[in-house]
Amino acid sequence: MKNLKYLFLLVGALSFASCSEDIMDDINKDKNNAAQIQAKLTLPHVIVESAAGTTATDMAWYSSVYIEHNAGTHGQFYTADKRTNTNESSLFNNSWNSLYQSALMPANDIIKKCSPGGTEADNTRLLGIAQILIAYNWAVTTDMWGDIPFSEALQGSLNRQPKYDSQEAVYTGIQKLLDDAIVNLTASLTSANTILTYDYIYGGDAAKWIKAANSLKARYYLRLSNKDASAAQKALAAAAKGFTSAADAFVFAKYEATAIGENPWYQFFVDRTATSVGKTLYDLMVARNDPRVNYYFTLKSGVIVPAPNGTATESQNATYSVSKIASELRTNPTPLMSYHELLFVIAEAKFRASDATYTTDLKNAITASFAWHKVTESAATYYTANVEPKLATAALEEILTQKYIAGYEIESIEAYNDYRRTGFPTMKNPNNNLAAYGFVNRFPYPTTEESYNSANVPSINSFKDKVWWAK
Repeated sequence: MKNLKYLFLLVGALSFASCSEDIMDDINKDKNNAAQIQAKLTLPHVIVESAAGTTATDMAWYSSVYIEHNAGTHGQFYTADKRTNTNESSLFNNSWNSLYQSALMPANDIIKKCSPGGTEADNTRLLGIAQILIAYNWAVTTDMWGDIPFSEALQGSLNRQPKYDSQEAVYTGIQKLLDDAIVNLTASLTSANTILTYDYIYGGDAAKWIKAANSLKARYYLRLSNKDASAAQKALAAAAKGFTSAADAFVFAKYEATAIGENPWYQFFVDRTATSVGKTLYDLMVARNDPRVNYYFTLKSGVIVPAPNGTATESQNATYSVSKIASELRTNPTPLMSYHELLFVIAEAKFRASDATYTTDLKNAITASFAWHKVTESAATYYTANVEPKLATAALEEILTQKYIAGYEIESIEAYNDYRRTGFPTMKNPNNNLAAYGFVNRFPYPTTEESYNSANVPSINSFKDKVWWAK
């Protein structure tokens, strides 16, 4: 009995100690910094970063100058227009770091948690969405820089010097991510939707995310038109499962009319007023009697005054017209991929596949662009009078020109990609022909990579060396 009594006392003491430790452990926890965050709580950040951080900031602003949608007329963008600062490693340092740290890493974290063996392995819907978003950001990264850290990237301190994968390998990986996303989202179509309020694009609608994945697949297949003889057919097969209307488009439309919630293009205009209407674009539109000029550009003394690309006077909104889209539409949505872009992809792919019905898709693409910009004039009349006559002698050029016009400013990254891939439309900035500089074919690798991953960073010239798919 005595021994039993001592045993009870010992168990009681141990229990008390254990309980006390549990209490102290709980007290010592930082409740404001959870050790584990539900994957769905990371989703809004990845979406916002993909739209406002990837699609609508420095990479897009500089692309709009390189592609002559705009002319740089102040500060860094003025020198970019002159082509004099483009090879500086520091120029896109923030863009590179933001892509890897703020878009790719969090998306990858969701993927790890929702994959087999992860803490939320049954959440296939969220897994599929994250795979689409990371594929999108991988594509922007490789399109801007070429070869990039991919297969060994996103490991944090486990690998601070990841190897650079070829752009060809990255594109293979992007298509696999999108294929896997479609499988995961198809499996989740009938499952409970627990991410409605966290999905700022489709409200958790798996079917619409599948359409987005297929539309992106079409975009990326066509990107390889110089490398893959079957690119057009592959693009058409994917596009057939893509957007069926503007309501399906891959668009972020959650901006607010507040200083911290507005569209970054508007912030860019208000904060810097660094670009003006590019004469290259303006002249193309005037030559076609394009009514969108009145929806795109502001007036100076009652008329549109474009800035001559490459030779404009440095001025902050004093000399030239500026974008109405950037300067007036504070909450204008950001298209990660628009419905009209998909229709342009279909039109080009059909033309390359010798399918004469491409004209219908081109007309529909222009009509969708008119609708996006709320143009009240007739798209059909514009097409018949000003577009159709050009198709007989320069069909591919006119398809790309119309896509270029439709993508003004907010889709400048895609216009930049299209020009590098096709050479259409013709650029007019005289600095593109400078011996020492020239057209900017790719972004320079950032200083962070040169400092911390120098053994792996490729040696490139931003003016002379094209990315793989552009060769």
